[in-house]
Amino acid sequence: MDSHVMELPRIIQIGYGVLKEAGRFLSKFSPERVLIVSGPVVWAKVSKVVEDALRGWGFTYSCLQVNYSTSKEVELAEKVAREFKADLIVGLGGGRSVDVAKLASYNCGAMFVSMPTSASHDGIASPFASIKGGNRPYSYNTKPPIGVLADVDLIAQAPRRLLASGCGDLVSKITAVRDWMLARDEKHEYYGKYAANLALMSAEIVLSEAKGIGGGGKEYVRDLVEALISAGVAAGIAGSSRPCSGSEHLFSHALDIIAPNIGLHGEKCGLGALMMAKLYNLDWERLRCALRDVNAPVSALDLGLDADRVAEALVLAPALRPERYTILHKLRLSFEDAKALAKDVEVI
Repeated sequence: MDSHVMELPRIIQIGYGVLKEAGRFLSKFSPERVLIVSGPVVWAKVSKVVEDALRGWGFTYSCLQVNYSTSKEVELAEKVAREFKADLIVGLGGGRSVDVAKLASYNCGAMFVSMPTSASHDGIASPFASIKGGNRPYSYNTKPPIGVLADVDLIAQAPRRLLASGCGDLVSKITAVRDWMLARDEKHEYYGKYAANLALMSAEIVLSEAKGIGGGGKEYVRDLVEALISAGVAAGIAGSSRPCSGSEHLFSHALDIIAPNIGLHGEKCGLGALMMAKLYNLDWERLRCALRDVNAPVSALDLGLDADRVAEALVLAPALRPERYTILHKLRLSFEDAKALAKDVEVI
């Protein structure tokens, strides 16, 4: 790669109770018409705060509520945005709302602002959107949000499982970076040391503060949110998802096909990272201890998956993105080898 483009968020505001400053925050981008994409549960919880915050800032707004992050919801959001003539779309909620708003804004040519209400994965600030129901089970390239407003108080109130999922996604950066290094060494792919180190630093937060995160302290929630934002920025610096997504993500996407609607994205990435760490002769037991301390799944049984599903996903994973060279592309595990690997790290 002779050159690549870096796209990064322009403004990031993180703090306690900052959702009430949403109007002031959005005004920095001088929008005229704002479409908010949110989920029914989240909107019922925060609508009064948001509406009070937006009142009097000189722009018109409307809210679209979505239940899923599929191509159907993206198409609906695009249709509503065009009819409303939105020049800025806000993703207010968990990963689903943020991803739908992100891809819809990209397709419509509108500005995008991320307002996460949970810390379940690194899509908060990344230029990639995970959308199901299309012709591919992995992330779409979009643009990073122009702004991120993260209310730690609100995020800390989300179900603890979502926080644990975010930890799984962060831990997976360790094996994603190793896959990136492998592609550099064997396929002469561009490798960005700074972006890689930034992603690894985000993962280290989970490894070093796992007990605190698992204990639920709000200060640790802030650290986790900042780490997820930093991981998204690493992808923006790299110009690809390489520092954040490797063989462990392909394993997660394969499970989406083989065992749909079982487990959260970050949970499955965490399990995948354990197995990929073993393939790279890394300290997978340290990763496992950290995941356990944050109350994330450390076995297929924790997610309700059986051994065969795990092995099938490991075998299928490299076929999902043949162009993204990883340890699974290199080794091409058989079903028996995949099962043995999962047993070695106590995933099954």
